[in-house]
Amino acid sequence: MSDLFTDIQIKIKELDKSVRMLRNTGTEYAESEKEYKIELRKQALKLRTEKDMPVTLIQQTVFGVPEVAELRLKRDIAEAVYKANQEAINSIKLQIRIMEGQLDREWSGSGN
Repeated sequence: MSDLFTDIQIKIKELDKSVRMLRNTGTEYAESEKEYKIELRKQALKLRTEKDMPVTLIQQTVFGVPEVAELRLKRDIAEAVYKANQEAINSIKLQIRIMEGQLDREWSGSGN
């Protein structure tokens, strides 16, 4: 029974670490989103003014600009890491609930 309690404590520490990591990856995701949108706007304006491109074509063209595509990729990677961290947290929470349920069953079965 004490092994199960120890395992729960370990999982709680793991959960705390994951939550701290989520804050970092969330910040990285937000920063990459900001950088991407700034570059997207800058390149769209550049296409409009320097290339005198019609507004209807800018939307189709701007995503192929290498700087925009690179920042979009970085943003998408940051989002994937952030979402993976969220799922890891949910998984750890589930594992803790399962272990707590098992611990409750062991306590109630022992007559305490």
